[in-house]
Amino acid sequence: MATTQARFTEEDLAAMPDDGRRYELYDGEIYVSPAPVPAHQLVSSEMHDFLRRATRAGYGVVLAAPIEVKLGRGRVVQPDLIFIRRERLAIVGETQIVGAPDLVVEIVSPSSRKRDLGWKLRAYEAEGIPFYWVADPQGARVLPHTLQDGRYVTGPTLRAGDQLACPLFPEVVLDDVARLFA
Repeated sequence: MATTQARFTEEDLAAMPDDGRRYELYDGEIYVSPAPVPAHQLVSSEMHDFLRRATRAGYGVVLAAPIEVKLGRGRVVQPDLIFIRRERLAIVGETQIVGAPDLVVEIVSPSSRKRDLGWKLRAYEAEGIPFYWVADPQGARVLPHTLQDGRYVTGPTLRAGDQLACPLFPEVVLDDVARLFA
């Protein structure tokens, strides 16, 4: 006897409680993340400050979690940070981002590592998000992924002493990745 698993929809996602957790939808499954720990939030704050420099320079806007991003194929995610180029601000809707940001930043934790480097990486790649950065507070490193010919090219891993830069905002550079993890 065959059994079928219930598939969740965007309507089910919208009905989730406002309880401080982040709910995401991927291929009919709802994923729940607890509130971030202080180390995560400190890295998020530093990365946000860096990306705010690109906003102030006029390249686009940075938005921080919680922010819902509606991708194709019924996928709804809540990345830690996103950057959207000025020319593409039309994807910013009243209640969510509808479409692919130009840069997504996820800050991994032991509980999110598999998700951030697994299905989220594949979803961002499939959606054509040009840049995906994975910041790792435990390892004090950033793993950049750049879309080339529809596939992510990974690396090199950036550590203390390395610069963090992005072609989306070429004049804005973080001189030392260690600043994110101080």
